[in-house]
Amino acid sequence: MIQSMTGFGQASATFEGLRISVEIRSLNSRGLDLNLRMPHRYRERDLTWRKMIGDAVQRGKVDVSINREQAEGRGSTINEAHLRQTMDDLQRIAGGSLTPAEALAMALRVPTEQGPSVDLDPTEAEAVEALIRSALEAFQTFRSHEGSALAKDLEANLATIERGVPVIESAEPERLENLKGRLTKAAVKAADDQPMDMQRWEQELLFYVEKIDINEEKVRLKAHIQHFREALAAGEGRKLGFLAQELGREINTLGNKAHHVGMQRQVVQMKEELEKIKEQVLNVL
Repeated sequence: MIQSMTGFGQASATFEGLRISVEIRSLNSRGLDLNLRMPHRYRERDLTWRKMIGDAVQRGKVDVSINREQAEGRGSTINEAHLRQTMDDLQRIAGGSLTPAEALAMALRVPTEQGPSVDLDPTEAEAVEALIRSALEAFQTFRSHEGSALAKDLEANLATIERGVPVIESAEPERLENLKGRLTKAAVKAADDQPMDMQRWEQELLFYVEKIDINEEKVRLKAHIQHFREALAAGEGRKLGFLAQELGREINTLGNKAHHVGMQRQVVQMKEELEKIKEQVLNVL
C-alpha cells in the first residue's frame, strides 16, 4: 500500500529529571528536505540522527524538533559555575559598574550553551535515539493511514475514468454514421462541380477513417488504467506520476479525435478526474 508524504509523529519521556521530546512533521517534496532542530549538547550526534531519520522518511519536506527541559517545566538546568563566570565577565566589561542584581539579570539572558562544552551522556543519547525511533514509528503509522485514504480516492477517480471507456465505445456507431454523412455530403457537393474520381475518393475516405480511429487509444488507456491500479496496490508511488501522464496523453488524443458531442463530454469528465489524480499523486511517497 502507498504512503503519504504528509506525516506526523511524536514521542516524549523523562530522563533523570529532564523532559525530552521528539516531534516529526512532513509535507510533500520532490526529494528529501530535512530540517533538524535540537539542543547544542546533542550536536555531536547530528549526522547519525540525520541519517537515521532520512533513511526512514525517504522523501518529503521534514521538520524534526528535539527538545530538552526540566520535568518541572523550566527551560534548562542552571549551570552555576558558568553563571558566576558570566557575571564576573560582565562586571569586568562594564568596569565594575553593575550591581549584583543587574549582573545576574544580564547573565541569565546569556545562553548556557555558550559556556564550556558538556560531553553528552551516552545513556542520555541512547534515550534520545529511542525516542526518535518511537516518533518515527508513529510518523510512519500516520503516513500509512493517510496513504490508505489517498489510495481510496485515487481508485475512485480511476474507476470514474474507466467507466467512461464503454460510454465512448457505445457512442462510436453514431459518431461514424455522422462522419460518413458529412463526408458523403462533401463528396456530392464536389461531384456537382466536377466529375468524381471514385478510387481517389475511397482512398481519401480510408485515410480519414484511419486518422480518426480511436481503437489504439482505447487499448492503451485500458492498459494504463490496469498498470496504475497494479502500481497502487504494490505501493510504487513514484511510478504513479508517470502513469498519470500516460493516461492524460491517451485521454487528450481521444478528445482530439472524437468529433462527437457525447464523446467529448465524457472526455472532459475523464480530464477532471485525471486532474484530481495528478494533485493527489504529488503527495504520494
